Amino acid sequence: MDKILMTRAGYSALEAELKQLKSVERPAIIQAIAEARELGDLKENAEYHSAREKQGFIEGRIKDLEGALGLAEVIDPKTLSGAIKFGATVTVVDEDTDEEKTWQIVGEYEASVEKGLLNIKSPIARALIGKEEGDSVEVRTPGGAKSYEILSIAYK
Repeated sequence: MDKILMTRAGYSALEAELKQLKSVERPAIIQAIAEARELGDLKENAEYHSAREKQGFIEGRIKDLEGALGLAEVIDPKTLSGAIKFGATVTVVDEDTDEEKTWQIVGEYEASVEKGLLNIKSPIARALIGKEEGDSVEVRTPGGAKSYEILSIAYK
């Protein structure tokens, strides 16, 4: 299987989430299921069905996180330089609106546009990869074509 790229911060966040699910969430849901069972008839027991559904979600997420952490290849952006690649923090300006944006290119498990963490598989990240400061990139997004000029590249 392919390695899953992630930063040290992303890896640590997934480890913390996995620990939380295993040590807090899983025992709590097991307790909730036991309490719901004590209420009697399981066919019409909404608490029981809700708890079982949540348990399924938790177990699925645990498997997903364990798989991702097992395939993780942690890359330290501080050791990189040059053209844009995984881990780069890129500041661009929208050539149409003059709005500046800063994103760090990260793996899919740690991506969060609200936090400025751009999935390496996203159209914008794919367009930026390999480019240098001063380059202009054209990106086809679901909202239409966008043009960005790369103002700076940093590896933090």
